[in-house]
Amino acid sequence: MNIVGIGIRNVWRNKTRTGLTVLGGAVAVLAFILLRTVLWAWNVGAEYAAKDRLATRNKISFILPIPKRYVDTVREVPGIKQATWANWFGGKDPKLPNEFFATLAVDPPTFFEVYSEAVVKPDDKARWLEDRRGAIVGDVLARKLGVKVGDKLTLTGTIFPGDWDFNIDGIYEATAKSIDRSQLVFHWNYLNESVPERRRDQIGWIVSRVDHPEDSANITAAVDKIFDEKDIQTTTMSERAMNNSFMAGFSAILTALDIVSIIILLIMMLILGNTIAMGVRERTREYGVLRALGFSPKHVATFVIGEALTIGLLSGLIGVALSYPVVQQGMGRWLEENMGSFFPYFRVNAVTAAVAVLLSVTLAAVASLIPARQASQLSIIDALRRVG
Repeated sequence: MNIVGIGIRNVWRNKTRTGLTVLGGAVAVLAFILLRTVLWAWNVGAEYAAKDRLATRNKISFILPIPKRYVDTVREVPGIKQATWANWFGGKDPKLPNEFFATLAVDPPTFFEVYSEAVVKPDDKARWLEDRRGAIVGDVLARKLGVKVGDKLTLTGTIFPGDWDFNIDGIYEATAKSIDRSQLVFHWNYLNESVPERRRDQIGWIVSRVDHPEDSANITAAVDKIFDEKDIQTTTMSERAMNNSFMAGFSAILTALDIVSIIILLIMMLILGNTIAMGVRERTREYGVLRALGFSPKHVATFVIGEALTIGLLSGLIGVALSYPVVQQGMGRWLEENMGSFFPYFRVNAVTAAVAVLLSVTLAAVASLIPARQASQLSIIDALRRVG
């Protein structure tokens, strides 16, 4: 057996302490992966946003409406391939009053043309277009609500009070990570005809697809220039810019999560360093014997570092193994079902997992440097005299 192998075997000299250290390290790695996955998933919407899609909203605030007639004007702008619109509805399932999911009143003929990444079966789409009370739901939301095509669903309105009845005409699936799979869309006309006259013919925002993404900046300026002299001005931006502007309000939280993920790893390093130092103190006499038998200081340091690398590797691998059922299947599924607007795609990224293992091993090596140096510099006589 070589020098490194002997060092690795020393890990199991105190199985209880090693097991608890590995478990503590694995929990730290799990927490690191969780936080980094939250950060990654939060940015997925912006990272994978369609480059040829623009959004136009009220210049003052996203929550203020704009006239529906603006859609026709936007469609006439050179470079606009298609435009649709949507209105936030804010419906709740009375059976699940505490569950949140997006409900949008949309323009049926154009919505899935602009959002082509949301795929609906042709038969379902045709049925929906003919059904005034029809609704299309995402596959994740369908599982959560326990509905299927042909079912009826009643939602309680929050922004638009009352009970609203819908027919589930189809279920869409997403081909892009930026698409929320936990939303329900229905006919804007159904909403518009049911609200007081003073609230009619108003929409929340306009979404457009352009012919050439490289012309987006010029088209954005052209759209807003048209409405500069209107009573209600607009702000147009790319889908990615809109997602980034929304996330800007949470920048402090994201920064805090980033810092906490680093602190967790530093705590892990301190735990590993303490465990390794305890092992070195307990085996001081053994190291003295090895030195007396002819082993060099380099060999002794290798024993210590080998133990640390083994503990770090085990902690990283176990932490990654735990992250898939805990983070991806557990928390991830819950977030996709309940917060799909913010986390449309919550998965443990392979890069994050690899980085977690690499950092676990690296920090373990760093934590072992001081104990390894102390062990390698022990005087043979002093080491043989030491007890405990």
